[in-house]
Amino acid sequence: MYAVIQTGGKQYRVEQGDKLRVEKLPGDVGAKVVFDKVLLVGGEALKVGRPLLEGAKVEATITAQDRAKKIIVFKFRRRKNYRRKQGHRQPFTALQITGITA
Repeated sequence: MYAVIQTGGKQYRVEQGDKLRVEKLPGDVGAKVVFDKVLLVGGEALKVGRPLLEGAKVEATITAQDRAKKIIVFKFRRRKNYRRKQGHRQPFTALQITGITA
């Protein structure tokens, strides 16, 4: 059984036991998270929401709160003596999917 959930402005296809990274969510490591914005549940029978499925939820456990690798933003204009260097590390939450209920 799989589901499509929405969190952080993005959509994810998840199954039980999956590990995924999503945009930063509040909570400590080991805390339970419930996603009630379920768009689709598949398996033997496909259930599609319009836009959300009523009563469907996906449960997950937070396994890590961390920041991604640093990316470098470098702006440069040739012959204008213009250089700007900036780094960015996006915070994320690592999850383990524990259950899907339709």
